[in-house]
Amino acid sequence: MRTKLSYKIFAAFLLTSLTIVILTIGTLHFFGRRIFFDYMDKMEMERLSELSEMLLAEYEDSGGWTRLKKNPRLWRVMVGSAGHKNPREDELPSVRVSDPGESGGRMQGEDRLVPPSPPPPSSTSPLSRSRLEKDFLEAPFRIFLLDIERQPIFGRPQPADEIVMREITLQGKPIGWLGVNKGPPRLTPSEIAFLERQNELFYLIGCGIFLLTAVVSFFLSRNLLAPIKELTDGTRALTRRKFSTRIEVRSRDELGQLAADFNVMAQTLEQYEEMRKQWISDISHELRTPLSILRGEIEAMQDGVRDLDLQALDSVYAEVLHLGKIVADLHELSLADAGALNMDRRLLDPIQVLRETLRLFHTRFEQSQIAILDNLNDSRQVTLWGDPVRLSQLFANILENTLRYADAPGDLRLIQNVSATELTLIFEDSGPGVPEESVDRLFDRLYRADSARTRSKGGSGLGLAICKSIVESHGGTISAENAASRGLRIKIVVPLAAVGTDEKQRRPRDQQYLDS
Repeated sequence: MRTKLSYKIFAAFLLTSLTIVILTIGTLHFFGRRIFFDYMDKMEMERLSELSEMLLAEYEDSGGWTRLKKNPRLWRVMVGSAGHKNPREDELPSVRVSDPGESGGRMQGEDRLVPPSPPPPSSTSPLSRSRLEKDFLEAPFRIFLLDIERQPIFGRPQPADEIVMREITLQGKPIGWLGVNKGPPRLTPSEIAFLERQNELFYLIGCGIFLLTAVVSFFLSRNLLAPIKELTDGTRALTRRKFSTRIEVRSRDELGQLAADFNVMAQTLEQYEEMRKQWISDISHELRTPLSILRGEIEAMQDGVRDLDLQALDSVYAEVLHLGKIVADLHELSLADAGALNMDRRLLDPIQVLRETLRLFHTRFEQSQIAILDNLNDSRQVTLWGDPVRLSQLFANILENTLRYADAPGDLRLIQNVSATELTLIFEDSGPGVPEESVDRLFDRLYRADSARTRSKGGSGLGLAICKSIVESHGGTISAENAASRGLRIKIVVPLAAVGTDEKQRRPRDQQYLDS
């Protein structure tokens, strides 16, 4: 079972969008957690700054770290209070704490200001309360204090690449080091709930994007394939020989260009179909006419209406020759179309071949009262790689065409132009010309500029078509136009043989291809 292209495109779009959504959600999830943890690290560093100020005050008040070493509870209170000031107060409230004395447990030594314990749960938000409780319980085990010689006072630092330390200075002189051990943060339930809600939001956005992309992909695949469906239907119509089929061009992109090319192809096929029908009609007409004459002549002799004499046989023989020439011309054109036209190429002078052909037509031109104005230049010899028989046939067909259609008395001008690489021959008769709409079709097969002309004046309509095949087989071009104030002008341009080239280089490209 074949899968429709629309399904494939839809699946491709859907798979691409799903991949993008998954990557986007994964990226947001990763960077969202990372940004959150970076925020926590930043808060930890701010907390160290506040704790550093408290420790500095304690150091100034006691004159060293001795009193703090003897009071671990004070260390835990200071660590738990750092970073959790009451936003409604500029300074922390204080309590007086003294070192225990050696006599009677009385307090002695200087009094100092010490931050209080964490505020009661009712005075803070759930997130702040849980965070504060967590810090009060866990922070003393992550934060450490070192003296000037980097000996631990509280806590124990991990290896150097897993800690962050801040120097504590008094009047520009270091008095100790405060640091924190790195590690995965221990999140509170509120922070975990926040991250979970954030992930749920990411998933919701991703699902929305995926559904939207699916809808857009569905309609986009349908719209993209609409021109292709029209092309498919149009191609099927062409296979049913409906060459009038056309496709509307709706865009200027590649699909629009493809639709325009399809229309050109359909128009070309329609023209070829019309030419085929006309070709069959013309061939049947050309063959039917001599066959009808032959049948009439033979039936007349069979019925005794006409005597079976030499004159009757000559008439029948003339029609057989005419029929044979039509068949031979058709055969040559079929060979030319197949690229198998027999060519015996050699180095020759085309002007000499033209003069020999003119000599054969000299008497007929005199009888038709058409003068030949020879402007050929014999002083410069030109050579080309060609078949003398085919060139003679080319010139003979053109001269025969002049004898049929040029009015008498008249003339035929022959003009020669030679360049370094090309030879141009112009045949220009004295008229009449042909209608302008017929000029471009003179070399079509079985085409007549005057469809009503009699058989005695017109041939089969294949002569100029054969001329075109011969010229193109020699690598040249042939064209026709109405000369100003005169008749029809036929122009032939053929390439000359380059001096010093070998035989293969002198041959036209089509013949080289056939030889290979």
